[in-house]
Amino acid sequence: LFMVMKKTSKKRLITKHRMHDKDTGSPHVQVAILTKEIDLLTKHLKEHAKDFSARKGLLSKVAKRRTLLNYLKMNLPVEYQKVLESNNLKR
Repeated sequence: LFMVMKKTSKKRLITKHRMHDKDTGSPHVQVAILTKEIDLLTKHLKEHAKDFSARKGLLSKVAKRRTLLNYLKMNLPVEYQKVLESNNLKR
């Protein structure tokens, strides 16, 4: 089985990207978590190229992140740029 993100690293991501103290689900946080999970799955798939269920999970995470980024781009363009920079994403 591939490596799952640990609770501590997930909490660290949430604290870094949250908008206020109780924020755990804003698009900023979700994009950060998805980006980390995508990185982990990509590393896993480099070693295990025939793991098609992991590949399907990766594609769904990429699609979810794309949807969140499109939402930010349409509604909060300034925040969109910040999220791209903080997660080292290109668009």
